[in-house]
Amino acid sequence: MKTAVIGASGYAGGELLRLLSIHPHLQVTQVSAHSNAGELITSVHPQLTTHQNEKFLELQALNFEEIDVAFIALPHGQSAAIVNKFKSQTKIVDLGADFRLADSSQWSKYYEGAHAGSWTYGLPEIPGSRDAITQATRVANPGCYATSIITGVLPALNVIDSSDIVVVAASGTTGAGRSAKINLIASEVMGSLTSYKFGGVHQHTPEVEQALALAGGKDVKISFTPILAPMPRGILSTITARLSENLSTQEVHALYTSFYKTDYFVDVLPYGQMPKTGSLTGSNKIQMQVAVDSHTQRLVVSVAIDNLGKGAASQAIQNANLMCGFHEGAGLSTDGLGT
Repeated sequence: MKTAVIGASGYAGGELLRLLSIHPHLQVTQVSAHSNAGELITSVHPQLTTHQNEKFLELQALNFEEIDVAFIALPHGQSAAIVNKFKSQTKIVDLGADFRLADSSQWSKYYEGAHAGSWTYGLPEIPGSRDAITQATRVANPGCYATSIITGVLPALNVIDSSDIVVVAASGTTGAGRSAKINLIASEVMGSLTSYKFGGVHQHTPEVEQALALAGGKDVKISFTPILAPMPRGILSTITARLSENLSTQEVHALYTSFYKTDYFVDVLPYGQMPKTGSLTGSNKIQMQVAVDSHTQRLVVSVAIDNLGKGAASQAIQNANLMCGFHEGAGLSTDGLGT
């Protein structure tokens, strides 16, 4: 199927191109970028030798009639302006936030610009979502933090106080995009940790609450603190919630293991093993471990993903696979690159 990557000069766009180069069914035929239009793809992504001597196209130069599958990896607020250019039957996965939120008031609170509406939410691990994604031609790819938090909470929705969920999560610097920013240069980041969007203002908050509320049929409130970690990629989320019934670590572990037993890309680790971001680089896997803090009667969940993988590019391909009727894992790795 003829495939386009729009906004391919960013980190997620580069990861899409890398993964699609070995995809058995999706052939990249058009690659666009905005500020890098006209430049060689390898001048921005030197690792992508399969695109040697190819240049980024301007958006206006794309032949929208010749696109079967499109991945849009533009900054938030820019996807909505171009989706009407595609044929109605073109399958689109948007990696931005434009179509994630159903509530326009929540969009206005956390984002700028007009609310564009909502598409099918592309997190296959939510029960019932695979069928919806399979039938969709437009899918909103989840945020990276949101993916780790939602999957970490889902199995426990019926045994926790869903109004008292606390999340502290650390992400690598690629999660902030490729634009040059002083606070992201090596001299500022190396050897240091810092919180940002402090005090419950991170834009993934309403996305997490929306998805979990729909999945569990109850109100959900999270207190979320993100941390910038001195590493290029990866997310490690620590989630705690007050248990509504008396459960042991063994019982919670069995609950999580049973919940995800048929999910291709989720590993509930054996006792004694903890999720590690470095184990997931380049992979579409989610690793998690659970415990019960008996002192406070709180559930504790540790979740690791690759923010450019399951948190962005590989999850987008997983969604496209479902939309196109391919095997869910086509072109995707279950093993990380390691360290």
